Amino acid sequence: MRFKKKVKFNDKTLRKEYLAFLSPLSLLLSFLSIAIDIPDKYKWVAFMSIIILFIILYISFWVKANLQERTELTINNSTVEIKVGDIFTEPELKVIAFNEYFDTQVDNKIISESSLNGIYIKNKIQDVAELDRKMEQDDHLNSEDIKIGRNENRRQGKKDKYKLGTIFQHDDFLLTAFSKFDSKNRAHLHMNDYVNFLMNFWNEVDIVYNGRSISIPLLGTGITRFKGYDMITEQELLELLIWSFKITKIKFNYPSAVTIVIHDSLKDKIDFYKLKELANGI
Repeated sequence: MRFKKKVKFNDKTLRKEYLAFLSPLSLLLSFLSIAIDIPDKYKWVAFMSIIILFIILYISFWVKANLQERTELTINNSTVEIKVGDIFTEPELKVIAFNEYFDTQVDNKIISESSLNGIYIKNKIQDVAELDRKMEQDDHLNSEDIKIGRNENRRQGKKDKYKLGTIFQHDDFLLTAFSKFDSKNRAHLHMNDYVNFLMNFWNEVDIVYNGRSISIPLLGTGITRFKGYDMITEQELLELLIWSFKITKIKFNYPSAVTIVIHDSLKDKIDFYKLKELANGI
């Protein structure tokens, strides 16, 4: 396993956790020092051994925090797990991000075949035309507040445009309108679009999840461009996703849960340990 320094050596949460562990250990060592009579000539050696032990323990805590690839939070009395994995191997409901047109054309122009969206269509959909028909006939997608416009100037792909955050359920996959497309079919979002997407997305999830667990990829880490931001990190996107779940007050009662699945290629960019502190602060 590769070691990448993500947690500072003097991290506040790390120190608190270490001291909480150290307190009962220090008490035990105090009792042992009273019960065992150490000769004077060995007291200095014993003292230095204890100091070295404490240093080794702290370093082990720090290394473990940096190697962490999973954390579990309790938010709104719901279990939220963040872990490294493959969204397609997760049980129950799985979220796949589409663009605002719910395009299904995987040609490396509209949809990249290497994107999660492209992989889903190529590997999980046997009849794309049938999927398109189901979308066209879906009552929810055809409601006035969901289908928000039509782009007749669009030369490739679909023309009907849907509200960001809208969900279309296909078997155990939740397809969601995530990104806007410009005239050159480049995915983009303003930050307020992303926040609005999250609010509407969780509202839609609350309608369809029906007591089942849901797995979500880290949305926005692919080819989506955030306008007005030179750079937004994967950690920031993850924290926004968690924050949005917190403020929507949705509750997943046990045994259902929310899992945020981080692709293996992104794990070195995520500070899983920091998320503990985030959960306490939001």
